[in-house]
Amino acid sequence: MIEAFRNEDIVKKVGGHFKLSALIQRRWLEFIQGARPMIDTKGMTDMEIIVEEIMQDKIALEELPEFASDDDGDD
Repeated sequence: MIEAFRNEDIVKKVGGHFKLSALIQRRWLEFIQGARPMIDTKGMTDMEIIVEEIMQDKIALEELPEFASDDDGDD
């Protein structure tokens, strides 16, 4: 098992389980599409690579801009 999952360091680092799942999925898709790892892989699995990239701050979720509110009181 990946050590970062045991004590939830990685969950805290990205801001929650949902964000972690989204980040892992996005990065895994990048691997499928041909992206190369940003770390020395040393025979690691794709999941281990992704987790290590997150822990080394090589990848992160971009913050979405706030949605503009059209609420001007004219309903």
